[in-house]
Amino acid sequence: MAAPCSFEPQGEGRVAAIVDARSFRLTDGREIKLAGIEPAASDAISRSAALSALILGRDVTLRGADDAPDRYGRQPAFVFLDGADNSVQAALLSQGEALVSAEIADKDCAASLLAAEAAARAAKRGIWAGSAVIKNAESPGDILAGNGRFMLVEGRVLSVRQAGATTYLNFGRNWTRDFAVTISRRVLPSLEAAGVAPKSLENRRIRIRGFIETRTGPRIDLVRAGQVELLGN
Repeated sequence: MAAPCSFEPQGEGRVAAIVDARSFRLTDGREIKLAGIEPAASDAISRSAALSALILGRDVTLRGADDAPDRYGRQPAFVFLDGADNSVQAALLSQGEALVSAEIADKDCAASLLAAEAAARAAKRGIWAGSAVIKNAESPGDILAGNGRFMLVEGRVLSVRQAGATTYLNFGRNWTRDFAVTISRRVLPSLEAAGVAPKSLENRRIRIRGFIETRTGPRIDLVRAGQVELLGN
């Protein structure tokens, strides 16, 4: 059985330099971005050091759905050290050096990375040694301070409301100030097919991951079922 996130091979090379906490340069000049993870906002220098310790000077294989570069010219890929079954992404997550992104369409890959993140969280490794990684939905000011950044937010969904083509998961009673999750009508069918019906989330505690936007209060746009974790009642 193939290891999680073992997509089509997209090349290989030797790592010549670390650019930042989730990107590096190969000896042939290609710049690679680690797909499927987001860097933790805190202490970017030590996060880069963690990637350097894993891969600098090593031979790697790149895997992905395609090798099209992003808008910065970086090739997004899942990266595997020679002979390793698990990705570099999974290793960083296990060390508590990154967060699982909201952009992984492959369910098995996403599940394996979330499990690595959860193990680091349970063991309080890396970023999880403190309590500031997951934001409280009841503290919108704290979330607002991270405008434009990737965040994890936890709280109870007080109400689910539709306005025009958008469904809102409201975590507070003041819609102009409190945190909310927005869902476009066009993504509702795929969410419901994956077992995430917005109305079923009412009064549930959930953890949501994504980039913080500010339209009145802080918002995260929900586009994939994998962004939501049910936390029980």
